[in-house]
Amino acid sequence: MNVREATLQPAHDAQASFLDPMPSLIERAGKMAKAAATDADGVDREARFPHKAFEVAREEKLLGVMIPVEFGGFGASIYDVTDICYTLGRACASTAMIYAMHQTKVACVIRHGHGIPWMETMMRRVGRDQWLLASSTTEGQNGGNIRSSAAAVGHDNDMISLLRDATVISYGAEADGLVTVARRANDAASSDQVLLALAKDDYALKRTLGWETLGMRGTCSTGFELRVDCPADRVFPEAYDKIHAQTMTPFAHLCWSSAWAGVATAAVERAQAFIRKAARSSGGQMPPAAAHFTAAKMSLAKLRALIASNVGAFARHEHDERALSSLDFQSSITLLKVQASELAVETVMHAMRTTGLSGYRNDGDFTMGRHLRDILSSPIMINNDRILANAATSTLMSGVPASLHD
Repeated sequence: MNVREATLQPAHDAQASFLDPMPSLIERAGKMAKAAATDADGVDREARFPHKAFEVAREEKLLGVMIPVEFGGFGASIYDVTDICYTLGRACASTAMIYAMHQTKVACVIRHGHGIPWMETMMRRVGRDQWLLASSTTEGQNGGNIRSSAAAVGHDNDMISLLRDATVISYGAEADGLVTVARRANDAASSDQVLLALAKDDYALKRTLGWETLGMRGTCSTGFELRVDCPADRVFPEAYDKIHAQTMTPFAHLCWSSAWAGVATAAVERAQAFIRKAARSSGGQMPPAAAHFTAAKMSLAKLRALIASNVGAFARHEHDERALSSLDFQSSITLLKVQASELAVETVMHAMRTTGLSGYRNDGDFTMGRHLRDILSSPIMINNDRILANAATSTLMSGVPASLHD
């Protein structure tokens, strides 16, 4: 059962009728997920990019699902994209996270690039040629503070340049393009930022750091020196603070959370299989750790409901700038990342404790090692402590509900 069946609203009827003659998006995602699942252990063990899954993604046109129909895509909704992230998360966390990051960058191009020739060209390349877009937001020692940039865009007539110490660019060596943030100019404040959408010919990468990590090994999130020399039309005209609030953060947190929910669901499914086998072998008697399975199911239900609520809120207001900029929405979508990551870790931990040694082992049907290692990345990427500290001011301003139903 996918997320939408349980908790998410269906896409608009017009979209469904457009897709009816072809395989549905969830069927296409299922093919990608099957390839990802087959390759997941090898991707994790060897810390390599999940090529097989993304070969299928290109065949099934899944990289451009959100691209408007007129630019060669399917015009998919946030419901569709989060469903796909969830489906992939159940198969391979690295594949799901790469897909989630890619779609976040695509969303920025779609929602802030209409009427701009270069941005519309990029939309066509993603839709027609299935370009994979990487992200460069982590820089130097900023620890993932996306709203502060050190490197600045240099301007020379109709050309720009940028030299960036990009300590993490996930799947950067595999991408066909890159979306990055920088200071607007050399004399700009660190928070006065612009977003750039770059084709591979616009930049050069020099590797500076490796990626030998506990989990999410297939994202290949190595560090690079990023050197950009390209036409000035690669810069979005809108200020980054607006793009960040209205698109980057909502899509990132919704897609990441959906991917984590998929990982948690896969762990719960293994725990359920373990319980059933144990009960059969003991004449129907529940094993001692069955209580942890109940706890895993409860925390997974809370996680799915949390994501569904936030997906619905964004879908209702996605074209309403005032609503997206409101304190209530920004607090909710920002804290979604914290809540979802903590619930995902809690769920997988309960699933692991359900299976006991069978889940702790790496060589059995109920192994949880990869799921646990992957999900432990979720509170760390854009660290939850940083988010909570930054959100303290806004949460103080939002007040306390006067009644239970406010």
